[in-house]
Amino acid sequence: MDKQQIADTLDTIGTLLELKGENPFRTRAYHNAAQAIRNINEDIDQYIENRTLTSIKGIGKDLADKITEIALTGDSNQLKELKKQFPDGVLAMLRIPGLGPKKVKLLFDELHISSIEQLKDACQKHILRDIKGLGPKTEENILAGIEQINKSAGKFLYNVAKQAADEIVSVIEKVNGVTKYEIAGSIRRRKEIIGDIDILVSTQPKTVEKVFDAFVQHPLIQKVIARGSTKASAVLKNNIQCDVRVIENKEFPFALQYFTGSKEHNVEIRSRAKKYGWSLNEYGFTRIKDSTSQKKIPKCNSEKDIYTALDLQYIPPELRENMGEIEEAEKGRIPLLIENSDINGAFHCHTTYSDGALTPEELLKVAKSNRWKFIGIADHSKSAAYAGGMSIETAKEQIQHLRHLAKSNNDIKLFIGVECDILPDGNLDYPDSLLAQYDYVIVSIHSKFKMSEDEATHRICKALQHPFATILGHPTGRLLLEREGYPLDIKAVIDTASKHRKLIEINSHPMRLDLDWRWLRYAKEKGLLLCINPDAHNAEGLKDVEYGVGIARKGWLEPRNVINTWTNTQIESLLISLKKGE
Repeated sequence: MDKQQIADTLDTIGTLLELKGENPFRTRAYHNAAQAIRNINEDIDQYIENRTLTSIKGIGKDLADKITEIALTGDSNQLKELKKQFPDGVLAMLRIPGLGPKKVKLLFDELHISSIEQLKDACQKHILRDIKGLGPKTEENILAGIEQINKSAGKFLYNVAKQAADEIVSVIEKVNGVTKYEIAGSIRRRKEIIGDIDILVSTQPKTVEKVFDAFVQHPLIQKVIARGSTKASAVLKNNIQCDVRVIENKEFPFALQYFTGSKEHNVEIRSRAKKYGWSLNEYGFTRIKDSTSQKKIPKCNSEKDIYTALDLQYIPPELRENMGEIEEAEKGRIPLLIENSDINGAFHCHTTYSDGALTPEELLKVAKSNRWKFIGIADHSKSAAYAGGMSIETAKEQIQHLRHLAKSNNDIKLFIGVECDILPDGNLDYPDSLLAQYDYVIVSIHSKFKMSEDEATHRICKALQHPFATILGHPTGRLLLEREGYPLDIKAVIDTASKHRKLIEINSHPMRLDLDWRWLRYAKEKGLLLCINPDAHNAEGLKDVEYGVGIARKGWLEPRNVINTWTNTQIESLLISLKKGE
C-alpha cells in the first residue's frame, strides 16, 4: 500500500472507533496519524524498512506496529474486527455530506437505521425529527446529501482514475511485443470527473494473451468482468471499471481518436468525413458506397493525419467537446495551449503558520527541487480558525520571517501573500494596514456557504473591488462529488474581476478544479489573467499543479493567459502595479 491508502485505512479505523463510542482521544489519534502519513515527504517504505515510524510526530509504537501491518499485508486485523460490528450500510451513510460519525451512531442506536435506503425512507416519513438533536432541517439536508451521492454514483475524481490507469499501464508497457499504448477516454480529455478507464494497446497477435494476463493479474483488480480476443474488462478495487483493448498497429490512430471522444465531437468528425465520401470509425476510413467523391483516402499514421485528411488543424484531446473546436480548427485558430513545462511556480501554498505541513524553509526547498523559479506563500487569515488562521500579530511575525527568508534565497523568488477570508458582508478579514504589507492577497470564502445567488455574487464582487485584493481563490467553493458550489453568477464575477484588474485562480486541488474549465474561454475573451494554484498543504500537494494545467488546457488557455508562466520580473511588476491600482 502507498501512504495515501495507509492514511485512508487509518481514517476508517478512527471513524469506526467513533461509531463504537470509543474515547475521543483514541479516535483522534488515528485521524491525526493519517494526516501525518499524508504529510511526510518521503516514501513510507523508508520508514517501514528503517523502523523509524515513531519519528513522525503523533505516531507511537502501537500505531507504528499497526501501520507496518497495513503496509506489509495490505490489510488490518483491527479494521476487519471493527467492520464485523457494523453493517456495511452504516459506513456508506458516512458518505452523505454533513453526516458525521456522531449522527450516524445516533441514528443506528436510536432508530436502528443501517443503510442509506432506510435513512432516506425515515427522512421522507419525518421520523428523524422525533429524535433529540435532529429536526426538519436535518432531514432536509440529509435528503439533499443523498441526492448528491446518487448524482455521483459511478463517477470518480480525475486524479483517482488517472493514477489507477497509470499503474496498470506501467505493467502492460513491459510486456514484450507491445509497440504502442495510450490511456484514452475522458482521462485523456482531462475531464474533472471520470466514469471509467479506457486503455488502448498495440501488440503482436502472439502476445495479446500476455497483455491480458498482465492486466487481469494486476494487484488493483477486484473482479474480471470479461476477457475476449481483443478486449478485457475488470472492476478495480476502487470500483472503477477498466477496459483494455488490443488493436492492430495500422488501426491505432483511428482507435485512439474514436475512444478518446467525446461522443459529440466524434459525431461531428464522422459527419465531416461523409462530405468527403468517406465513412470513419475506430478502424479507419472507408469509401462510402455510391459516393460521387473522388477524393483519395490518405494513409494515416497518427491522429494528426486523420484531422489533416479532413482539412482540419490538429485538435488536442482536451478540446474535443464539440464546443466550437471543429470550426476553429477549420480556420486554423486552435491556440498553442499551456503545458506543464511552462509553469514556473505557484502562489497558493500553506505552511506551518496555518494548516500546512511544511515550514516556509521546507516549502522553498521543495519548490527548488521542482525547478520552480518562484514560490508564493499564502497562509490563512484569522477567521479560518479551523485551519490555524493567523492572528494579526502572527501574520506580522510571518511577514518579517518571510522577508528575511526572501533576502537569503537568491536562487528562487519568494512572493509573500495571504489567503484572506471574505467575510459574509463582503469585507476582508484583515485591516488594510496589514493587507498593504503583502505582495498579493488571495481572497476566498470559507464560511457561511448557504447563500442565495445574489448574496454570493454580491459578497464576492464586493471583495474583488477591495484595493488590496489580488486573486479570487476557489471561486465557487465546490468539492467535486461531495459538495455543490454556492450559487453564483460566474459571468458577473468574471466581469467584475476584469473591470477591477483582479485575477482568478484555477484551484488545482483534484477535489476542486475551480474555476470550472467551461468558463475559462469567457475569462480569456474578457482579457482576464488567471493563475494555476495547487492550494498545497504539503510537498505532494505542489504536484497538483498538473491537474490545473489540464483544466487550463480544456479552457483553451495559452501560456500568456496564466501568470505562473511569466518571469519573476514580469510577475513582480504586475503585482506592484495592481497594488497601486494602475
